[in-house]
Amino acid sequence: MSSRNTQFYICKCFTTENIFLEEYKLHVSFVSEQQFRRDYGALLRSLGCVTEHQFEEVLKEISQEVGRRQCLGVTSAERAAAIKEEYQPLHPHVYQLQESYLAPKFLQMVESCGSKDSSEGLTDLIEEEAARVYRFPMFEKSFCVDLVEELEHFERSSTPKGRPNSMNHYGILLDELGFDKGLITPLRERYLHPLTSVLYPDCGGRCLDSHKAFIVKYDMKEDLDLSYHYDNAEVTLNVSLGKDFTDGNLYFGDMKQVPLNETECSEVEHRVTEGLLHRGQQMHGALPISSGQRWNLIIWMRASQERNQLCPMCSRRPTLVEGVGFADGFTKETHTPANTCVLT
Repeated sequence: MSSRNTQFYICKCFTTENIFLEEYKLHVSFVSEQQFRRDYGALLRSLGCVTEHQFEEVLKEISQEVGRRQCLGVTSAERAAAIKEEYQPLHPHVYQLQESYLAPKFLQMVESCGSKDSSEGLTDLIEEEAARVYRFPMFEKSFCVDLVEELEHFERSSTPKGRPNSMNHYGILLDELGFDKGLITPLRERYLHPLTSVLYPDCGGRCLDSHKAFIVKYDMKEDLDLSYHYDNAEVTLNVSLGKDFTDGNLYFGDMKQVPLNETECSEVEHRVTEGLLHRGQQMHGALPISSGQRWNLIIWMRASQERNQLCPMCSRRPTLVEGVGFADGFTKETHTPANTCVLT
């Protein structure tokens, strides 16, 4: 679905909802200190936040995260401008999608989506590793090597860098680095959209019109794992790019609406060059790596006609605030009902 000339927005809840407290592995909402103490005081005490000093440290962490989110559009645009001006790529070719980067089986899967019996044909080619979690070869190894080398080169540069989100401390926002137009957008529109249209027609898979793409990095001296969570997306692609690592499997539960005590998680190995495709609102996490270093490409794919009705983060009709670029994928446009959405 084309997103050209579309104005995208964020939901006002971006500055109040789903704030992650790392020490307590807890997502919280924060509107005021009074509300926060009332809603989370007892729970935080049960998790070890028992002194007033500890509580003040939590409030400080929340204040810093809210401030980051409030300034994100401006600071991200400033970083992108500085990177464009100062940074010299090591491998310029990785910024432009070429079909030779893609695994032959992946191309075969995409081609099968154009057949009359696309659902049956795709099922024969793809592995379902957990409930509606699909694994497939994604990239050629040589492309993964070059891309990781480019990302490492950027990490070593003096240009400014932003963190992908509140849960990942080490990683790269790919739109700031200039990957969106030449690599990520054509990958979503030409190759991923046919797959999601067949696999996830009930949750926006046929109507994807924006994305947020970023790299997360796991290292023995940095982030080791990722806590249980859901994504701000209708459909998520997670590709393991490298390098060498052990353990660090992903695990998937049920959708976010299902209570944790009613959920059984399935563990899924994540192998280099392979992609995992899943619903954004499906709960999941990453177990710790035990050695080495892992780089993952994450693409949160969004369907405005789905999220315009209900924000996936606050579960209310979104209150729109202007954003930069694809923002959080909301629009003011009137769309046809979801079950009539077609590829364009």
